[in-house]
Amino acid sequence: MHIEKPQIEKIQQLCKKNRVKSLFAFGSVTRDDFDPSSDIDLVVDFNETDPFKYTDLYFEMKVRLEEIFKRQVDLLEERAIRNKFFREQLEKTKVKLYGY
Repeated sequence: MHIEKPQIEKIQQLCKKNRVKSLFAFGSVTRDDFDPSSDIDLVVDFNETDPFKYTDLYFEMKVRLEEIFKRQVDLLEERAIRNKFFREQLEKTKVKLYGY
């Protein structure tokens, strides 16, 4: 995986602060085809049910993650993934950064 230890430590602190239940990396950042032009694909699940707070947490995470990585982050919400094929592929390839 192409995420460095100092970045992981910052991500874990950010997750604690923003009520993250789990955060996983997937896509090219977990494979050998990752390059300087690649974005970072992540999937997040929050410990929050209030839709307004959830939305605030989501955008706060996205902005902060892009600051940590210094590149574009595609942040998917776990609960929004409906495509069965995509979910199966994600489950096979995702790498845990935080949570369970």
